[in-house]
Amino acid sequence: MFPCPVSSRQRALGRVAVLLCLLRAVSASAQTSMEEPQRLDPLVVYGRGTDLVGTARGASEGFVGAHELAVRPFLRRGELLEVVPGVVITQHSGGGKANQYFLRGFNLDHGTDFSVSVEGMPVNMRSHAHGQGYADLNFVIPELVESVGYQKGPFFAEVGDFSSAGAAEFRLVDELADGFLKLEAGENGYGRIVVADTLMENGGLRTLGLEMAQGDGPWEREENFRKWNVFARQLWKAGDRTFSVTALGYSGKWDSTDQIPLRAVEAGEIARFGFVDPSDGGESQRVSLSFDAEVTGADATTSVNVYAIYYRMNLFSNFSYALGDEENGDQFNQRDRRFVFGGEAKREWKSEIAGKRLEWSAGVQARYDAITELGLHLSSARERVGTVRDDDVNEASVGVFATGTLHVSEALRVNAGLRADGYRFDVESDNTLNSDDRTAGMVSPKFGVVFGPWKKTEVYANAGYSFHSNDARGTVIAVDPVSGDPAERVNPLVRSKGAEVGVRTSAVPGLVSTLSFWGLDLDSELVFVGDAGGTEPTGATRRYGVELANFYRAASWLTLDADLALTQARYRDAEIGAGGAKEDRIANSISRVVTAGASVEAPGGWFGALRVRYFGPQPLIEDNSVVAPSSTTWNGRVGWRSKSGSGGNEGWEVAVDVLNVFDRENYDIAYFYESRLRSEASGVATEDIHFHPAEPRTVRVSVTKRF
Repeated sequence: MFPCPVSSRQRALGRVAVLLCLLRAVSASAQTSMEEPQRLDPLVVYGRGTDLVGTARGASEGFVGAHELAVRPFLRRGELLEVVPGVVITQHSGGGKANQYFLRGFNLDHGTDFSVSVEGMPVNMRSHAHGQGYADLNFVIPELVESVGYQKGPFFAEVGDFSSAGAAEFRLVDELADGFLKLEAGENGYGRIVVADTLMENGGLRTLGLEMAQGDGPWEREENFRKWNVFARQLWKAGDRTFSVTALGYSGKWDSTDQIPLRAVEAGEIARFGFVDPSDGGESQRVSLSFDAEVTGADATTSVNVYAIYYRMNLFSNFSYALGDEENGDQFNQRDRRFVFGGEAKREWKSEIAGKRLEWSAGVQARYDAITELGLHLSSARERVGTVRDDDVNEASVGVFATGTLHVSEALRVNAGLRADGYRFDVESDNTLNSDDRTAGMVSPKFGVVFGPWKKTEVYANAGYSFHSNDARGTVIAVDPVSGDPAERVNPLVRSKGAEVGVRTSAVPGLVSTLSFWGLDLDSELVFVGDAGGTEPTGATRRYGVELANFYRAASWLTLDADLALTQARYRDAEIGAGGAKEDRIANSISRVVTAGASVEAPGGWFGALRVRYFGPQPLIEDNSVVAPSSTTWNGRVGWRSKSGSGGNEGWEVAVDVLNVFDRENYDIAYFYESRLRSEASGVATEDIHFHPAEPRTVRVSVTKRF
């Protein structure tokens, strides 16, 4: 059942019933003029188990298939990215807000330095009201994800902005083997409905999907998270040509429990799942339409992607409570409304040079953000009491890239790439002194060598440059909007450079392993702080580490995986602090990540999965005197599915997920800064750990009917 008020439940189930009727009616109509398509057993692809020896350009690239996503128990939508070895996903606020991403010693905040895209459309929002590179995945329906491809490091010319640490690309389904209706229910008011099907008509495939979800969480201030997702795709194939149009829609609304001060919890003033400001929260919408075309020939493939996105966010947050404004409190309101237009044209082809095989890829990418509302306001109980700054921004970029792989011999491949990006920033601010335009450009070379294969083993060496863009407001700023003092402009584009050596092997039957040693430097820069409206400096950084990833298909019914990531992250130009310690630690940089899991597909329809994630202690300030504790979380799933029908795919499935199996009292995330509660003395700022607790043990049940 769906836990919501009776009237809401009836409306929700009514809408699903109408959609199901429409799906079946259209399907029946189409079948009157077409032969009934043959239903086949779906092909189960274990992406991480795929042998990429002979095709991969680096040790730390790969992909994850739909089946691997389907067997994992997830707490939140952003955890889809935890299929990438070494990635950690947490949250410090409400479920409708983008998650916190951690990878390779980066606290990526909500996405900076990790590029995420869905069907060629960017997820990262540049010059975003809350933070540069903000990447919210709430609009993705997990059951409709076909694969997640990933690349780590600045070594790949086809990705540009935000890709210093890596990139991930979500591909959505073209066709479902079966339609399905899925109902989920759980503790704390959790409920979810997903329905989807593929219809065949007039030589094309139409896939439709709808998701409705809600939840209150364990928080004393109920989260009241409500969201809708819609998916629609039309696909046509004509010989060597494929065309598709995809429409996605998302709407979410929530109340937040932001991070809370440890001192108040230890004193018993606030419960572990309590709150300070009951009016924090927000709402967000995203609607997109994209068109893809691909023409495949004997030696070349040409592809075109164009998209249009409408995005809106209205967010209320309060991290310091009543420190800056003792009367109204420190809540602030960030508003973002924009249209994003863009696309890519790419051609891949094969040729020969002196009898050596050469594979080429070249393309052009363009993006234009028309941001009609970019505001930072002061608020109290979601009522505006002042404005820090209010801007209109137009940001445009064009990137061209080319990459080639030369097969020098059967045991040596050399690949080289070059990328050039140009940007234009145009800001119209409520303060004319902060209105201006600016242009910038950057060229990023890439190089790699692959030795092998020998006995299904390859060795890789990669080096390259990349970058991230900065908030347009910071690139043209002249005065601080709060103090009125002169402000220094940020660099529009900030360079990174990295290198990696590694090995990939599938010599052991069923086992795919990769080992990589990597390093990454970022230049020092000024950063625009979206929560304050001004700029602050950050030093040059150096990160290096080692990653080991393993996927083992132990038997037809058993798969195992285990990954380890060790990282050291430091400021390169750090000085000795007043306490005598070197202030070179990067706050919230995770030094150790371990993940492991097992999934079982037993005879008789029984299946299950058990996963563990550990991430080690992390410094909260530069001298390492305050450290957040480590975190270990176990998640499990057990279920049963029936099989019937000619294809053996139709039937029922029932599953139980247990999240945080051992009910560990972990921190999802922690920070160290000054704040003041209303109960504390006037004018007194207290430095303290502020943390967002991980959710306690949670049980969820799902029932799926395939048709």
